[in-house]
Amino acid sequence: MTFPQDFVWGAATASYQIEGSQGEGGRGECIWQRFSHTPGNVKNGDTGDIACDHLHRYQADVALMKSLGLRGYRFSVSWPRVLPQGTGEINAQGLDFYDRLVDALLAEKITPYLTLYHWDLPQALQDRGDGWENPDIVGWFADYADVVSRRLGDRVKHWATHNEPAVVAFVGNLIGRHAPGKMDPIAAYRVAHHVLLSHGAAIPVIRQNVPDAQAGIVVDIIPYHPAADSEADAKAVSLYDAFQNRWFLDPLFKGEYPADLVAVLGDTLDGIDLASVKAAAVPIDFLGINYYRRNVIAANPNGWLGGEVVPVEGAEITEMNWEVYPAGLTESLVRVWQDYAPAALYVTENGAAFPENLPLDGTLPSIIEDPRRTAYYESHFAAVEEAISQGVPMKGYFAWSLLDNFEWGEGYSKRFGIIYVDFPTQRRILKRSAHFYRDWIASQTAAVPSEL
Repeated sequence: MTFPQDFVWGAATASYQIEGSQGEGGRGECIWQRFSHTPGNVKNGDTGDIACDHLHRYQADVALMKSLGLRGYRFSVSWPRVLPQGTGEINAQGLDFYDRLVDALLAEKITPYLTLYHWDLPQALQDRGDGWENPDIVGWFADYADVVSRRLGDRVKHWATHNEPAVVAFVGNLIGRHAPGKMDPIAAYRVAHHVLLSHGAAIPVIRQNVPDAQAGIVVDIIPYHPAADSEADAKAVSLYDAFQNRWFLDPLFKGEYPADLVAVLGDTLDGIDLASVKAAAVPIDFLGINYYRRNVIAANPNGWLGGEVVPVEGAEITEMNWEVYPAGLTESLVRVWQDYAPAALYVTENGAAFPENLPLDGTLPSIIEDPRRTAYYESHFAAVEEAISQGVPMKGYFAWSLLDNFEWGEGYSKRFGIIYVDFPTQRRILKRSAHFYRDWIASQTAAVPSEL
């Protein structure tokens, strides 16, 4: 297998999941701080207070990236670390940290890929009119984008506005498993609307401050398949797809919401000017796709959207109870390219949580064996290569995640990293999957003729 010579092999993280130092350096509180410190919200009462202590250990972490041969590193900026109250006074210490991180990456020839919002909304904005439910947040987010892009835009050229708007809106405000922990359909769709509008407002700001920017957004795609060849299953699949995928892709590329789900939702959308979502359809340079699983749907008249997710007999399942299905990555990339024609696509997250094979005596070996994760990556690399062979303009792949980290509502009970983190000591240990990835990247580099 060979990939395009400019294909970027990288890894990804998110600020609240790794940085720690939540109360340090002038940083404001975020909704995940409040949520995780509220009993019952996160497994084992875990919080991101320390996480991977990346704020203090970023230089060593960048050195690990270099040792793996990574060409790109996708990270997010913590909004409350830069603007503790969400708006107004800038925290110089917060911006200084990202300054140092970017310089450290560039010194090792690792390209920074910056995401402005990966879920750690300033708590001050949640307290001020319910955060993303408040239409004023469109302007607040654009102002935040202005602050960060002015400071880092001379060196950072790849910008994503949001990570997974569907999770922000629905897991945080409809299902309630993520911060801020709401279960309110009306709130959830308002959140989704304002996230989309804020993307449309921020992209021109980034372009003004960074004329040579590559700017886009990251969405999570789940392919849905019918459990049986029936009209009822097909209808349920279409509505699930509209909810998870088209509710965001259609506005971003067509400036409109999917009519089939609009009809089903009815008065849940009252108060939302649906036509105004055309402002989200600003030109972008790339779309990031996060892919973890597919879902198989069977019709159920009493189920949500007329269906239910059913297990796949004999399928390999991760610790997140997600099916390992590499073909779904190819399917998602090809489908998005054919239906929406983005100029470029990245796999911005892909990975799996599996049990780690640790010695029973509690000692830590020099390498952590994780054969299932290694096989997972190999099969998903092949899925990306298949998409490329079908003409999809793929530009890069970012493994999720560089480090074991705070896995949101699962706390530290689920490990996605290619690097093991012993949280009590903060020791980092490469897993076998990291060695595999290092060798893979080296083999791809070797496949490019030296005269190019």
